[in-house]
Amino acid sequence: MRNMILAIAVVGFLGFFGLADAQENLAGDAPVQKTAADHGQHKHTNELAKESSPYLLMHAHNPVNWYAWNDTTLAKAKKEGKPIFLSIGYSSCHWCHVMERESFLDEEIAKFLNDNFICIKVDREERPDVDEIYMQALMEIRRDGGGWPLSMFMTPDTRPFFGGTYWPARDGDRGARMGFLSIATRVAQAFHDNREAIEKDAQVVTQRTRASLAGKGQSNGLPVQKSWSNKTVENLAAEYDAQYGGFGYSAVSPDRPKFPQPANLFFLVNKSRNADAQDPNSASAKQMLIATCERMMMGGIYDHLGGGFHRYSVDRYWKIPHFEKMLYDNGQLATVYADVYELTQRGEFRYVVEGILDFVTRDLVAQSGGIYSSLDAESEGVEGKFYRWELDEIKQSLSESEYKLFASIYGLNDPPNFEEQYYAPQLKKKISELAAERSIELAELESQLVPIRKKLFDVRAKRIAPLLDTKILTAWNGQMIRGFADGGRVLKKTEYVETAARAADFALANLVDRDGRLLRTFSDGKAKLNGYLIDYACLIDGLIALHRADGNQKWLDAAKRLQQKQDELFWDEKNGGYFYTSKDHETLLVRSKRVYDNAMPAGNSVAATNLLYLAENFKDESFKEKAHKTVLSASSILTRAPQAAPWLVIAAEEFAK
Repeated sequence: MRNMILAIAVVGFLGFFGLADAQENLAGDAPVQKTAADHGQHKHTNELAKESSPYLLMHAHNPVNWYAWNDTTLAKAKKEGKPIFLSIGYSSCHWCHVMERESFLDEEIAKFLNDNFICIKVDREERPDVDEIYMQALMEIRRDGGGWPLSMFMTPDTRPFFGGTYWPARDGDRGARMGFLSIATRVAQAFHDNREAIEKDAQVVTQRTRASLAGKGQSNGLPVQKSWSNKTVENLAAEYDAQYGGFGYSAVSPDRPKFPQPANLFFLVNKSRNADAQDPNSASAKQMLIATCERMMMGGIYDHLGGGFHRYSVDRYWKIPHFEKMLYDNGQLATVYADVYELTQRGEFRYVVEGILDFVTRDLVAQSGGIYSSLDAESEGVEGKFYRWELDEIKQSLSESEYKLFASIYGLNDPPNFEEQYYAPQLKKKISELAAERSIELAELESQLVPIRKKLFDVRAKRIAPLLDTKILTAWNGQMIRGFADGGRVLKKTEYVETAARAADFALANLVDRDGRLLRTFSDGKAKLNGYLIDYACLIDGLIALHRADGNQKWLDAAKRLQQKQDELFWDEKNGGYFYTSKDHETLLVRSKRVYDNAMPAGNSVAATNLLYLAENFKDESFKEKAHKTVLSASSILTRAPQAAPWLVIAAEEFAK
């Protein structure tokens, strides 16, 4: 692609490329610039009032005339010949809220958008298919990463030609050379004055996006290689932070944000569990696994008062998180920490499993048994306000002896670690080391800390809480079902397995239609939207974990039924493996088939391990054959960079023996 999109260059968009717009990685207070940030204050109501997604409903009273992504909206854009402004976000996204307050509640900006664009708002958690396509398009346009909110300008037939993430409202805001109003103005001008150039650029971006997502060339015709597993360990070790754990470390930019990356940890668990004394990679895998889990549970990314993990750390050290709590992270990490506890029998890992599962039970499990999606990063318009502490508040909440112990354990004797005046409690050393320094057992130190943490938790609970997103998503529930089932099985706590069973019963009763197909989301008493590959794969995975936990055949039978439906709707007869959307899904720019494991594992990765379990338990070789073909369909990636799909490498090892 040209160094700069022609149509943008024509109208002087050079300033864009100096704009630090990937603000999703920032942490800190965002000033609330408008009193209308309370979502009910605008009298105006737009089409989003008809939706059930909490995120979309937040924008139902914006002065922007938002529309949902549907056939009616897309037909309207074509009929009127207007370009589309697409905004994709999710309810716990801090910078999505900031952009709403600064731009989408601004009457001048709203009027300009309404006059010149068809404005579409998408909840990325409901529509990961749409999000995936336009996030990839953004990568093709910018080549320097993405984030949310995703802001994309498109032709009336949905072909993208320019985009970004968060933009401040006006020139000069937050140090930006060009604000959103100027950007939208120039895009509208370019579309009007240079339509032919825009169309050409949109075609280039669309072609590149399709090529990236279509899954072509993923098979190189080679059989499964024994080298994939060891190469995955070696490649992960190359980006491993030996000092603070975690992956993605670079000496060039050492302090960039860190994510838990559960798929890496699942692979390392499997490698550690099947350790070969003659294989140095097994020892390396176990060391990286345990050290990363130690560092994460020590840092502020773990909520030491309420349990559960925040989404990521804004620094290398796991100190300060981006404060939202996501179900998909906590479901996967519950399994990881249960596995690590099983490997090591170290009590501090057990406490983390209990902390995660107790948090989800308390804050996210609905009365129906289904499990809600997330907690917001902000409250009262300020990121992290619910979780941060001033020193005097902690002192006033505890006795002198309680404060002395808590301060020594959780770093309060050091300078503030958050925004130079607040504390996010975290450990400087492993809790087991702190116990040893006091010449007491870990369990004794923990018994001393439990009532202190409870006191502070009760104080915190009186604050204005972050928003709860009450969507029940099929894939995420599947991951959390597995987390509860694995945690209950390993810790021998039946109440966790029972919670998993209730969630599974809810999903099978409410998220499966008359034809046995899965639906994506449940809100406001009803389920809707076609399920994606990841929904099938993760719910099957959760049902398999339940079967491992309690031996009930009904879970295995349900998993088999869903697997057969998945094969019917998603299987690629020509190349093997599974498409992301069903064969009768609405037509988008591309029908993607990706195998990369990210914060969410790839559907193909989870499906391959599911198929192996079903093959073994039903003595059905057809399941194993499909697993084999799924692995082979990604042989090009697994040969070139297997660490990109570490969960799939777990399945590949079955065929490399």
